[in-house]
Amino acid sequence: MAINTAKFSIGNIVKHKHFYFRGVIYDVDFQFNNSEEWYRAIPKEVRPRKDQPYYHLLAENDDITYEAYVSEQNLVLDDSNRPIRHPLINEIFSGKKGSGYFKLSN
Repeated sequence: MAINTAKFSIGNIVKHKHFYFRGVIYDVDFQFNNSEEWYRAIPKEVRPRKDQPYYHLLAENDDITYEAYVSEQNLVLDDSNRPIRHPLINEIFSGKKGSGYFKLSN
């Protein structure tokens, strides 16, 4: 079994390639780690592979904030430099520097 490496890091601000939302990564699964029911709910023609990193995002669009679980193949870095307005941002991250968020270590 091959070991996956993640293209993105915790704190990176990313956007979805096909849907209009963006978010900050707060956790990474190096392969799919969600329910089969969730996976099968994705239309087969756009269903991503399981053997790649999946990212947990504090996500937002123009209307709402939410949490998202997104495959690496469907993400790109967001270079807009706009902050994320998710209400949990300050609970998970210590601040924003440049194009991403950071956590202070203990």
